[in-house]
Amino acid sequence: MATEQEVEFLGLTKKGVPRKRKPKTKNNYFTPETEEAILKYRKCENQADKNKIYNAEIHNSFYKLAENIIHTFKFYYTEVDNIEDLKYEVISFLLQKLHLYDQSKGKAFSYFGTIAKRYLIIYNQKNYKKLVSKIQVEEIDNQNETHESLVLNPDEHTVDRLDVIEIFIKHVDDNLMDLFDKDDEVKAADAILEIFKKRENIDIFNKKALFIYVKEIANVQSNTITKVVKKLKTIYLTILQDQIENHDHDIYI
Repeated sequence: MATEQEVEFLGLTKKGVPRKRKPKTKNNYFTPETEEAILKYRKCENQADKNKIYNAEIHNSFYKLAENIIHTFKFYYTEVDNIEDLKYEVISFLLQKLHLYDQSKGKAFSYFGTIAKRYLIIYNQKNYKKLVSKIQVEEIDNQNETHESLVLNPDEHTVDRLDVIEIFIKHVDDNLMDLFDKDDEVKAADAILEIFKKRENIDIFNKKALFIYVKEIANVQSNTITKVVKKLKTIYLTILQDQIENHDHDIYI
């Protein structure tokens, strides 16, 4: 429960959480002026004045920072009802750390961006584990064909697999709207492409876990993912065959 002083803070509701008002859009949302406002906020001892500084000069920057980090790194495993609620959870965490910022140790943007990412990494890992534990075994087993298809099996030919994958990613990325004519198929294909693009940074190697990951990120039905994966595999194999036919030397896996 928020204290009486906290309730008076214009940036908080009576429950002690940030007010859900959408800030004005700015192209350059975290400026030197934002950093100066944070320093001014830290030095200020009057709560009413701190409220004014936060609402007028800091809130928008925190909101946009949370929004950009969530969508850039796709931190979509959440216990709250929607991404908008998750943004305000991040803002609440940043508010708790405002008094710790030390300008001598770096820019405010880097400091708050780093702690926001750390918070979201831990938050998402926790919720991903909960998600996996709740998935019904029967549902996973019914998707065996899809799970197998998510990871492209090695071909008998010797091929530079990395080059082929890069060509595949670019081709699908450039032609996504033409290859898939339904919104849910586009979402599923885009989620699968993200796995390929970030494959070096993803520590999930289990096929079933990858399927769950795609399903949750894209928010589509299982049969849609099955359909998209089959089409993507056909595209990949076509590109692979083209590479084999157009090279007169061995290309290695």
